[in-house]
Amino acid sequence: GADVVVDYKTQEFDKVLSGYDLVLNSQDPKTLEKSLGVLKPGGWLISISGPPDPEFARDFGLNPFLKLVIRLLSRGVRNKARSLGVRYSFLFMRADGRQLGEIASLIESGAIRPVVDKVFPFEATGDALAYVESGRAKGKVVINMEQKS
Repeated sequence: GADVVVDYKTQEFDKVLSGYDLVLNSQDPKTLEKSLGVLKPGGWLISISGPPDPEFARDFGLNPFLKLVIRLLSRGVRNKARSLGVRYSFLFMRADGRQLGEIASLIESGAIRPVVDKVFPFEATGDALAYVESGRAKGKVVINMEQKS
């Protein structure tokens, strides 16, 4: 159901896409910077891979020194966002049992259909990590924790 398909091996997404309201970023700083350019004025970039922003420091009650450090770390991306007329926010991901339960319910009901590329037994965790790092995974890589009896 995609409106636009980008082949990341042959195309630069920031050269193909534009005019978006929201980008969710989970990649490296280079991708974060490119993502700012696909937003329309007033758009919003939310990143789980940083850098943290001053709101994060405030929400977590960090001391003044750490607040300053975080402000400096995110200054470049915040300034670039401001110059483009878009917003930047950092989202801190944390384990939340209630949310994970809601996600499990959505999967069980079929509302969300995760794409599973490969399932590895627990004993092959190293192989699973190597497979993910290879960049060949076309979906989620699962480590099965159940022991066979």
